[in-house]
Amino acid sequence: MTSVVGGVPVRAAGRTDLIGLPLEVAPRLLGGVLVTEVDGDRVAVRLTEVEAYLGLGTGEVPDPGSHARRGPTSRNATMWGDPGHLYVYLSHGIHSCVNVVCGPSGVAGAVLFRAGEVVEGRDVAIRRRTTGRGVVRRDRDIARGPGRLGDAVGLRHAVHDGLDAIGPEGDRETTARLWLPAHPVIAPACGPRVGVAGVAGTAEYPWRFWIEGDPTVSAFRWGRGAAELSSPTRPAC
Repeated sequence: MTSVVGGVPVRAAGRTDLIGLPLEVAPRLLGGVLVTEVDGDRVAVRLTEVEAYLGLGTGEVPDPGSHARRGPTSRNATMWGDPGHLYVYLSHGIHSCVNVVCGPSGVAGAVLFRAGEVVEGRDVAIRRRTTGRGVVRRDRDIARGPGRLGDAVGLRHAVHDGLDAIGPEGDRETTARLWLPAHPVIAPACGPRVGVAGVAGTAEYPWRFWIEGDPTVSAFRWGRGAAELSSPTRPAC
């Protein structure tokens, strides 16, 4: 059934929509919407940029840029669980970054929500973003980048790690819902992941997907040592 969230035609995501590996699922999320309700405040973000990450033994190509590259740990445990749960991790000791788990249970994988457009709850998102962190001068920057997006939707490590974005809401104070686009993005752009060090951040891993021309998409930057290692011939997405 098709619904409209923040003016965006969407359909509710189901567990089976996320059963594929992250490289299959990631581009399908573009144009979808993540909706959160935290402390009574609702924010909805239309996803415009995502990145795929695999785990040890997942897929045909090892992913040296993944938190799960060496197997299960206390930090990445959510990545090994059921699809549809949110893996929320702390980056640089400051930013809470939000991913959705993909693949069958016991096979690690997740898609990072890199950037999006706030389509509901703009004032709430701006308030969260500006608390102790300066002023948001342009709407495109509210959720432009994974740390900003995490702030905007109000999800924090480690209290919200493992939150189910597919299952029943129940009586929780914090909820998250993932909606898929009613009309999938045709031929999304793809390329190296942003700021990932070494070979994992090169054109050998064109595992970032985005909506071409959307102003909320992150500015690209190489990770440490990635530019030097990157092949001049970019693999097909």
